[in-house]
Amino acid sequence: MKKYSQILLFLVFVLFGCTNKPKKEKNVNPSKDSLSIYLSLANDINLPFHYKQKYNQKAFDIIIDQQNDSLNRANLFKIANRYYNMSDWKSYKKISKLILERSISSKDSSNIAKAYTYLGDYYQSEMVSDSAFLNYFRAEKIYLGINDDINLVKTFIAKADLQLHEGDFFESEITVFKALKILKTKKNVSKELYESYNLLGIIYNEREEYDKALEYHNKALSMLNDKSISLEFQLKAISLNNIGYVYLNMHNFNQAKNYFKKGLEQKDLFNGNTALYAILLDNLAYSKFKSEDFTDLPSQFYRALKIRDSLKIEPGIILNKIHLSEYYAFKKDTFRAIQYSKQALVLSKKSNTIRNILESLKQIAIVDHKNASGYSKDYIEYNEKLLKEERKMGEKFSRIEYETNEIKDENSNLQEKNKTLVYVFSICTLIGLFFYVYKTQQAKNRELLFKQQQQIANEDIYNLMISQQNDIEMTRIKEKKKVAQELHDGVLGRMFGVRISLDSLDKLDEAHAAPKRKKYLAELKHIEEDIREISHDLNREKSELINNFVAILNKLFENQQNTYNSKLITSFDSHIKWELVENMVKINLYRIIQEALQNCNKYAKASTIEVEFKSEINHLILSISDDGVGFNTKRTKNGIGLHNIQYRAAECKGTVTIKSAKGEGTILIIKVPIDQKINLQKNDS
Repeated sequence: MKKYSQILLFLVFVLFGCTNKPKKEKNVNPSKDSLSIYLSLANDINLPFHYKQKYNQKAFDIIIDQQNDSLNRANLFKIANRYYNMSDWKSYKKISKLILERSISSKDSSNIAKAYTYLGDYYQSEMVSDSAFLNYFRAEKIYLGINDDINLVKTFIAKADLQLHEGDFFESEITVFKALKILKTKKNVSKELYESYNLLGIIYNEREEYDKALEYHNKALSMLNDKSISLEFQLKAISLNNIGYVYLNMHNFNQAKNYFKKGLEQKDLFNGNTALYAILLDNLAYSKFKSEDFTDLPSQFYRALKIRDSLKIEPGIILNKIHLSEYYAFKKDTFRAIQYSKQALVLSKKSNTIRNILESLKQIAIVDHKNASGYSKDYIEYNEKLLKEERKMGEKFSRIEYETNEIKDENSNLQEKNKTLVYVFSICTLIGLFFYVYKTQQAKNRELLFKQQQQIANEDIYNLMISQQNDIEMTRIKEKKKVAQELHDGVLGRMFGVRISLDSLDKLDEAHAAPKRKKYLAELKHIEEDIREISHDLNREKSELINNFVAILNKLFENQQNTYNSKLITSFDSHIKWELVENMVKINLYRIIQEALQNCNKYAKASTIEVEFKSEINHLILSISDDGVGFNTKRTKNGIGLHNIQYRAAECKGTVTIKSAKGEGTILIIKVPIDQKINLQKNDS
């Protein structure tokens, strides 16, 4: 009788939990008026079941298309609560899983844990205890992680309730005390304290520690003095029933009757919690029967049975039929006693609840003497099976907890290892980056130093070339001075002598003067030719003085022609003002021509090379072409020579264009910006 009574008290506790669920959804305002209406109708106890289902589905149709945010998930919890209250377990599970998926995708830890508790409630209602325990345990770990103490306490209580249901009283007691340890540090937790004390009272009653059971049930009852706990849940009636049940087990039937009567006297009990009303009525009838008070018996048993039949509460129906069997056995009505015990046994086997089967077998073995040995044998087999299942379930709970913790530890270790790897990788990356930056900076510094040194070398080379050219020019200047002296001393003297001689002709007659005039005119003609020749030489030297860069290039071209067999054609645009071109540009152009000629000589196998300088608006164009073997510009990797050409062109802020193909020769075009308009204006001024 004792183990079966545990089921009864467990059902009371579950019914309390069921009626309590809607309270979770307060303070959440739906976004649409129609949603609020549908949810209200789905929770209306006066409506038929199929109407409540229809309205809940309409509410779900509104919610499902909304954005996955906190309000959406709160409304989905409302839908789940209503399915729970309707005992529509299939729909309840579906919505709970949907909430879990949406909470995970939103990384909403609080609602992930809450969804796990809902799934735990589902599996507990379906008596799949290991799955229920696993979901409660998952919720527990999340609440621990986010320091949500109140919801952690609620999860502990649900877990302890499950452990009690599976007969694991010791672990159930430990879990409740975990909850109480947290609650003692909190304020305004009367409801949670009530649940904890009530559960401890049930545990100690099952362990036949009746004094402790009464102590904690009375503590639970005292919690109800807190006005913040709603009266609609009929918690006082629950506690009165539980205290009465302890006295019933103590065989103090009169005390038991008093508490059951007080429970039945609670206001609006029948309408507020019909199932609890039936439990109290059946317990009152049973305690009256055990105290041989047959007032209103067996009608009270039948009234309780009728209520339970209408609510389809199978454990309650089984218990009621066993009580009736006991009653009729006492009244010597063996037929009815056997009839009700058989009905209880059939219903127990149909529901496949071992504890119910044991209680039914125990009763039928008492009333059916002929078949008592067979029933007793079955009782022993089922009892052994129950003990094995309880032991197995306790071990399974421990294994689930151990394996989950082990996985968590492995994940923690893996996370620590990953963190270490990340730290090591980050440090190595930073060190590598530091060395890369350091080496890059060194390379840049070396490159800059090289450029500076190259620039100095180029300047030195060019200055040396200019110096050499200046030495040549100084020699030419000396020559010009000598020529000027000769003009002054020679040509002018001759002209002066001719002029004097011509003046003397005026004193001679025409016959003698004519031959001498012809002689002096011839002399003047020779002097004119000498002056013209000297003038041409001077003009040519002036041009060479101005265009000494061209002279340097011509020297380079002369060396090329003297050294190689290829024909060299050169062309200089006369519009180029070389004296206005910067020395840096001249140096780089000279080096580009030098490099290009070297490439032609080394690789091109050209018979003709053409070097041309042209002037465009604001640009100086250098074109070097050959009729050599050429190359594929897309496939051929640029060598050092071409890199040097590109580098020098870039130094002049110019561009390089290479046109070539196999067997079609090569054209190299260098385009350097020169602001000739400004330079010409300066030059003209």
